[in-house]
Amino acid sequence: MKEFMMIFRSEERVERPTPEAMQAQVKVWQDWIGGIAAQDKFVATNALGTEAKVVRANNMITDGPYMELKEMVGGYIIVKAKDMEEALRLSEACPTIEYGGSVEVRDVMVF
Repeated sequence: MKEFMMIFRSEERVERPTPEAMQAQVKVWQDWIGGIAAQDKFVATNALGTEAKVVRANNMITDGPYMELKEMVGGYIIVKAKDMEEALRLSEACPTIEYGGSVEVRDVMVF
């Protein structure tokens, strides 16, 4: 089995969901990740905050990484799959897609 990282991207939202809506969203994510874990394909996950900076050559620090596009990386999950096709199938039910976001699936290189 190889490891794949799914990176969740969406547009930054200005409005905040109600506590009830937030609780419902958390449940959908828990169910999706739980389904992956039930297949013994779960490795790790985490959500990311909204504060971000990018460090470039010559110690140039900028806001980012997607400030111009108003797009943000909201989190990630690392899964085990036999190949990219299986990892893509696991990503198809990702809740972020339902809300207009996207999932970038990348293989994890082992050094």
